[in-house]
Amino acid sequence: MNFIKKLFRTANGPAATDHVSSFNEEQAKEEDIKFIDHGLQTILLEKITGSVGKYYDFDSRFRPKQHVSKKRFADIKKAMREGNKLPPVNLYQIRNDYYVLDGNHRVAAAKELGRTEIRAKVVELLSGNKTLENMIYVERKLFHEKTGLKEVIELTEVGKYNFLEKQIKKHQIFLAAQSGDDCDLPKAARDWFNTIYRPLIAIIESGNLLNYFPQRTIGDLYTYITYHHWTQSQGRSYGIGISRIIPKTMEAFRTAMLERECPEYPEMKRTITAFVFINVGMAPQDEILDTLYALEEIEEVHSVHGSIDILVKMVLERNFLASDAETIAEFVDVHIRRIEGINRTQTIIPGISKVKNYLRI
Repeated sequence: MNFIKKLFRTANGPAATDHVSSFNEEQAKEEDIKFIDHGLQTILLEKITGSVGKYYDFDSRFRPKQHVSKKRFADIKKAMREGNKLPPVNLYQIRNDYYVLDGNHRVAAAKELGRTEIRAKVVELLSGNKTLENMIYVERKLFHEKTGLKEVIELTEVGKYNFLEKQIKKHQIFLAAQSGDDCDLPKAARDWFNTIYRPLIAIIESGNLLNYFPQRTIGDLYTYITYHHWTQSQGRSYGIGISRIIPKTMEAFRTAMLERECPEYPEMKRTITAFVFINVGMAPQDEILDTLYALEEIEEVHSVHGSIDILVKMVLERNFLASDAETIAEFVDVHIRRIEGINRTQTIIPGISKVKNYLRI
């Protein structure tokens, strides 16, 4: 550890806060480091966030500062524009970020020219420090190495990548039985991603479910839903009733998705229609009618004769996290019963509905 710190120690640069990340500062946080040579790779420039020794020479957007040689920078840009072959840069990798060991000007020039990637020799520093971040990173790394999936699936809990791997292995057995031929894990993972993971992600996204889980990822919601729905076969009170959309087994879901034309997936975001009978006693009905009608969720308000005074038709958006009854009860309690003058309400939820849609002249 001391050797590594001495190796990358640099002289103090000018006082500044607007510069790329310092590799030395990040590396100092790690423990029991192992070096893994990944050889020559193509790296997205947006992932190169810092420098080993020249982080004070470049601002936070990796643009060279005033004291950096403009001629050298201009020559490199000219060579890149003309398509001249330049040597790959050398990068150190710490988890998802890359730091330039050699080639800062090439990285800066490529970014300024609007390039999105660069060829690089990459050495990864894999920490043995048992932090949550490191453990999840190692799990993700092993998962993608085993499955060969290029698309990054982000999870925030330890053990969830193992759950996805088991799901893919189960799918691997299914594909082999279906075709009668052996199916390796990367092939099964690619089929799983295209026919199961991606369609279910599209359904989850259509319901804007991440709004309810600001600290989670779309991958977290996929593992949560499939664990309870397919692995545990537990009924969940999802409001819309997720069983209406997603079959009870993973392979049945795959079959249903293959019968659809992508990217048309079933909508999770639907509505509930309910009617509310309202009694107002001696209170002035006109003001109450206007207040009710001003609510966005209220489609119709009727003053009626008989045992009730007002009939309301409301259309609510289903809530993934609550049952229909809970969603309706909350709206009635918060937005209707608290209106001054309303004494009593009764809510009616239709079962089977038949509606004639035609224009009367």
